[in-house]
Amino acid sequence: MHRFAALTAALLLAALAGCAAPAPVSTPAPEATPTPSPTPEPSPPPPTVATLAVCGDVMTHLPVTNDAWDEEQGIYDYTPIFEQARPYVEGADYAVANLETTLSPQGPYSGYPAFRAPAALAEDLKEVGFDLLLTANNHCLDKGYDGLVSTLEALDEAGLAHVGTYASAEEAASPVSLADVGGITVAFLGYTYGTNGIPLPQGKEWAVNLFLTDYLTTLSTPDTEKLEADLAAARSMEPDLIAVMIHWGVEYRTEQNSYQEEMADLLIANGADLVLGGHSHVPQPMETRTVTGWDGSQRTGFVCYSLGNFISSQVDPLTDTTAALTLELTRDNETGETAVTGWSYVPMLMVRRNGTERVFTLTDASVIPAGADGSLVQCLEEAKENCLEIFGF
Repeated sequence: MHRFAALTAALLLAALAGCAAPAPVSTPAPEATPTPSPTPEPSPPPPTVATLAVCGDVMTHLPVTNDAWDEEQGIYDYTPIFEQARPYVEGADYAVANLETTLSPQGPYSGYPAFRAPAALAEDLKEVGFDLLLTANNHCLDKGYDGLVSTLEALDEAGLAHVGTYASAEEAASPVSLADVGGITVAFLGYTYGTNGIPLPQGKEWAVNLFLTDYLTTLSTPDTEKLEADLAAARSMEPDLIAVMIHWGVEYRTEQNSYQEEMADLLIANGADLVLGGHSHVPQPMETRTVTGWDGSQRTGFVCYSLGNFISSQVDPLTDTTAALTLELTRDNETGETAVTGWSYVPMLMVRRNGTERVFTLTDASVIPAGADGSLVQCLEEAKENCLEIFGF
């Protein structure tokens, strides 16, 4: 009986144990899922903005060359003549002008009608801030092919780029000069209407970039095939902008003619964004022109028909009046589009003095110098008014 009771008690305890509530299990709380922060929109890249300085015809009539002679140092030094233009040339990302003379390390030097200037002029233009010169103009063959080559050699030695004339067929086969203008790539081309009746050297017809086929006769027929091919070659390099420097128009006229407008339209239609002209020796207007491009799109180009003489000793009306032009170039780095977004100029006057150490000085007409005599003040005021009237702003 005692064993039976003990067994019964043991079974009862086992049953009671089986019915007991299980021990509680600790379950970790689920981690909270963080709410993702919205991805910030990337900021658009800032645009690239650069400046291109443009100046007129660099003429070296003998009075200017003689004035550049520094007797004390025994050298030619042109920098004092155009020192007042330096801030506008040097201050730009890139600067260009038209070199309307041949250059040589040795004399005799000469002025009109067959120009030859000291090679030191190239060094001085570089020193004051210029980067590229147009060498295709009506005086580029004044001293024949040898003079053309010595000019290019002087520019190369000075570290100046050039467009429009060539010392070899290989150079002429690649007429485009690519330049980095403050981070914006600009392709430069250069042309002239003619060579003052001097034929191209036999067997070296590639030496000068002409935009007319009848450069020795009627000066009226554009070489459309050449221009279209050259501009297509420039476009194939995929620059941001294309600039054409061109020697054209009628001398001493302060307005462009219909022929210049037609040429500008042809150049813009085939890819030119800037058309920078010279030859008239006096200022001519600036404007934008819109045409239908080679690809059917509407294209707008900036045209400066002429800035007149940069330096010279001419005495005809307005041949002493010029301007330092600054073009603002902007590339939208989101779209890749680049355009001329602004332009401004500083009126300048080539002042001729008597009885001074320096006869010629290219003078900033935007600021009347302290102590200037009444005659100079009047001339500078007239230069400002003439630029405003001709350029239209």
